[in-house]
Amino acid sequence: MQELQDLLNILKIEQEEDFRNYQQYILQTPLNERRKQGFCWYPVKLNYSEIGTGELVYISVERTSSLGAPHAFSVGSMVSFFVNTEEKNTQNNSVSGVISAIWKDTMKIALHTDELPDWVEDGKLGIDILFDNVSYREMENALKQVIKAEKGRIVQLREILLGEKKANFKPLKYEISLPQLNDSQNQAVRNVLSAQEVAIIHGPPGTGKTTTLVQAIRLALKSKENALSLLVAAPSNTAVDLLTEKLASEGIKVLRIGNPARVDEDVQRYTLDNQISNHPLFKDLKKYRKDAENFRQMAGKYKRNFGSDEREQRRLLYAEAKKLLKEASELEKYISKDILDKAEVITATLVGAANQVLHERRFDTVFIDEAAQALEPATWIPILKAEKVVFAGDHWQLPPTVKSMEADRKGLSKTLFEKCILRHKKLDSPVDVMLRTQYRMNEAIMQFPNEQFYENQLMASDKVRHWVLGENIAPIEFIDTAGCGFEETPNPETGSTANPEEAKLLFRHLKVLIQEIDSQSVKGIISIGLISPYKAQTHLLKEELEYFKQEYPEKFALEKQEKNHVSNQLYLDIEVNTVDSFQGQERDIIYISLVRSNSEGEIGFLKDTRRMNVAMTRARKKLVVIGDSATLAKFDFYNNFLNYVDTIHAYKSAWEWSE
Repeated sequence: MQELQDLLNILKIEQEEDFRNYQQYILQTPLNERRKQGFCWYPVKLNYSEIGTGELVYISVERTSSLGAPHAFSVGSMVSFFVNTEEKNTQNNSVSGVISAIWKDTMKIALHTDELPDWVEDGKLGIDILFDNVSYREMENALKQVIKAEKGRIVQLREILLGEKKANFKPLKYEISLPQLNDSQNQAVRNVLSAQEVAIIHGPPGTGKTTTLVQAIRLALKSKENALSLLVAAPSNTAVDLLTEKLASEGIKVLRIGNPARVDEDVQRYTLDNQISNHPLFKDLKKYRKDAENFRQMAGKYKRNFGSDEREQRRLLYAEAKKLLKEASELEKYISKDILDKAEVITATLVGAANQVLHERRFDTVFIDEAAQALEPATWIPILKAEKVVFAGDHWQLPPTVKSMEADRKGLSKTLFEKCILRHKKLDSPVDVMLRTQYRMNEAIMQFPNEQFYENQLMASDKVRHWVLGENIAPIEFIDTAGCGFEETPNPETGSTANPEEAKLLFRHLKVLIQEIDSQSVKGIISIGLISPYKAQTHLLKEELEYFKQEYPEKFALEKQEKNHVSNQLYLDIEVNTVDSFQGQERDIIYISLVRSNSEGEIGFLKDTRRMNVAMTRARKKLVVIGDSATLAKFDFYNNFLNYVDTIHAYKSAWEWSE
């Protein structure tokens, strides 16, 4: 139990660091600078307001400058809707809310108020990102509940998950072997169904983790022993949306709680909001809200300076509006309960599992996807509602994001997923099944990560084992810049590092590779990912890409067309980003620019080899890694990689592409 108490203290350290960052980048930063950094939209135009789910006021705003500029806003972000005024009383100049949908230059926000403030008429409106205290509060509450629990299912789950007792498995009444799954995938499904407390699907890159998880959920629905539904959760909205669509495609009645990351109809129709609007009683709910809105608008006609009679009239109108909204709220609760009771699977983010509509609901099984990217305190939120828990993920890929170095050092980035695997191996009661057949990459690309992370247990399927771009085009190359004078250049303002000459070399190599592919009359779209662990390098690569596009405009013509209409020509689809942004994705060709080149042998966070595992395993047919062997070879992982590429004759010198 002390471990969980310690975790609570570590979470506090993370929260304080997160808030310090917020103060530095938001509170203490002038408005114009916040706009440039993407933390603020200003000015914005109010498109409309309406009363929506939960009797909150929903607004739609549109930015009127910096159109299309990148920003840090996302669905579920806490924001402040403010008026830019000289008055110092900021409490009356802003109202908080949550982004429920976002497009390129428009966002919809659920405000934490039952009426629009008077200052919306004044213009000078803007949106700021707020510090997200809600997530920390829910994580803290969950940990406290787990710690103080003295009876109930959570006590039994706590003992198993903390490794105090062995996990239990019950033999299945019948053999399960789904034809669409391979042997290890079927084994993982059987493990899930026979587990009494916890099971883990360990899915290395390209092994079909999501496919396996969906089939396990489908069969768990059929075999559950009580009337409780299933809860499927993940750390991010994007992961939850993907699972929602996959489950619905299996004919499962799925209900999405919270705010979807994507706004297309395919996801929206599974949301609680959407299903409420299609409920037979919605017309009555709509009438209550419409009448309440009419009273609210009549009250709103009384502006700031008016007499006592007008003030009383305004009070009565607002009182009538609130009475109608209360009746609407009761009806909405009834409709929501009806929809929740009929759902077979409910999907939400980990923090979203604390949503009020799920209050006191329990679930036969809680499935947690991407569990190796989830902070442990967040993972306990849905577990509190579970009779059984199933984790899916891969602890050899990216860990959760932790902002505090102290919290990271004290173990916040170590997930319950990883801890559970290690604990039960020690108890000689392994709860995890690793998926072993990968369907993404050429065997030569797979083999190095296989040796370093997966105890050589992975094997490439026949479909991809010898996958290449063309005849005599090797699937993997390491381009060594040692001795070329390609020195790294740190950016003192951002703390990031770049290597301009390495960026130029990458495009010289890409130019030759494209010519080689073209010479073999390859047609269609070639997808290419240009990855660097350093943001400063990705900025350089994006600049170089623009020059490259000007040199080969015909190769990028598809950017202005539908990509599924491909003529008999070679097109390039190139994306530049950091390793973290590429997690979960794959490309025909991956270039990795390692950047670091210095006489001290410093490699910074290249030491996080899990990040390199993610980068390397994005490639399907071709992987090109560019770096300085003299700097890298001092570290075992990179020295092993150099030995590997040398063994398969994939080592090249940068001098071969010198200008």
